[in-house]
Amino acid sequence: MKKPKLFDLANYTFIALFSILCILPMLLVLMVSFTDEASIKQFGYQLIPDKLSFDAYKLLLFGNTPLYRSYMISIFITIVGTTAAVLMTGMAGYTLSAKHAKYRNHLAIFFFITMVFNTGLVPWYLINLQLGLKNTIFALIIPSLIFNPFNLFLVRNYMSQIPVSLTEAAKIDGATDFYIAFRIFFPLCMPVLATITLFYGIGYWNNWFNAIMLVDNQQLYPLQYLLFKLNSEINMIQQMQSSGVLSGTGTMPQESVKMATAILTIGPVVLFYPFLQRYFIKGLLIGSVKG
Repeated sequence: MKKPKLFDLANYTFIALFSILCILPMLLVLMVSFTDEASIKQFGYQLIPDKLSFDAYKLLLFGNTPLYRSYMISIFITIVGTTAAVLMTGMAGYTLSAKHAKYRNHLAIFFFITMVFNTGLVPWYLINLQLGLKNTIFALIIPSLIFNPFNLFLVRNYMSQIPVSLTEAAKIDGATDFYIAFRIFFPLCMPVLATITLFYGIGYWNNWFNAIMLVDNQQLYPLQYLLFKLNSEINMIQQMQSSGVLSGTGTMPQESVKMATAILTIGPVVLFYPFLQRYFIKGLLIGSVKG
């Protein structure tokens, strides 16, 4: 039975209004990043700027900041770290879901304990020092590489739903666990693998804590940490100017820089998500046909 047109119209109206409410904050951030700093102080945040200014982007993109190098570092660690983490989590999830794997329940309990208890910051730091990760590119990858237990159980539970008959049939044909995992389980688990890829990718892209703790070399600063330091320096200059300690340096675009920083940092994630969403839908179709 066809739904009433009035009901469809109400649905479309609600979705349109909800979409506008979701877009407005992002649009506001974008417009404030192009607003003159004096105008922001006088009129506050505006969707239609009283006076346009590109000072924030000039400072970030053309100032004396290694922004492009930090961008490349963040892209590199996000791609390498996410790929390795998803691969590790997928293989561990297959092991814990395999009925023939010995002690898989004991291993599951071991991983579950790590979700409840944390060793703390000092042992984490000392272990990284012992591994020789200080001031290396691996300091931005390996400490976050060990799979998240939540993601592990997410993958394990999804793989547990795959019929055992597929594994048994493959083993009769002489397939190894490696072949079964990569040629049967992983294609069927594309939806959950795409989900944890998004989790790991955003985690690596937004990670600045590892840089604070393990990196002193400015050549290895990721984007998030570089922009964090830049905003801290701008805030310090503003405080010195307001207190009279520093003068004659002009007005620093503090608020617009914050918004421009947000635009620059979320840009790659916003561009990446539609492709991942398509991949997610493709994985659903594959699972529905072959499952």
